[in-house]
Amino acid sequence: MREKTPPEAPEPSAPALSPYQEGLRRRLLAAPVVPAPAPWRNVFDGCAAVGGLTGIGFGVHPGTGHDLVMVVSQQGYGVFDAVTGERIARDRDPEDDGPDGTPDLTRPGIGPLAGQRVRVAGLYGGGLHSVSGDGWSVDVEAPDWPHHRVLLSATGGDWHRPPHTEGWWHVFHSTWSTLRAAGFSPTGRTLAVATSSDLTLWTRPSA
Repeated sequence: MREKTPPEAPEPSAPALSPYQEGLRRRLLAAPVVPAPAPWRNVFDGCAAVGGLTGIGFGVHPGTGHDLVMVVSQQGYGVFDAVTGERIARDRDPEDDGPDGTPDLTRPGIGPLAGQRVRVAGLYGGGLHSVSGDGWSVDVEAPDWPHHRVLLSATGGDWHRPPHTEGWWHVFHSTWSTLRAAGFSPTGRTLAVATSSDLTLWTRPSA
């Protein structure tokens, strides 16, 4: 007589969200992507394609004082002016420290950043500033993971409470590529969102 195969144990289900948590999730899912509010301006009027992007870091142009964004990708390094959007340096075969850089996650700068180490955030770790220093903040949420939403909040803004576009703005939704990093430059004048395929920048004038 054949022995009966014991029934498989049901897979454990994720814990149910509380009504408050479900309300927050629905709020995020319902919020459309909108332009960042003034004084922020989208630098590329969209995004710059960077295939195989693994990380980004910030610097400052020694001549103009503009924020610079150094992009690390499978095709090498590039440097963008965060005010004009111009790519001002490119190195397809840079001096490199391996896929994850040094233990402090820095890479050798190129172009106007040559001679210094640039701290990079992205695939291998690290992070960018989540606050600007004068009231702006950025949050990354994933109510429908693996897609990520980038939320920009103004002084006193908190996406948990006020209506969308009244203190907080859903400015980016990563549905086509993997999010690598999102945050402000050290000066607070640039907001950057990097995915595995592109770079989006917003800039604002100095206070």
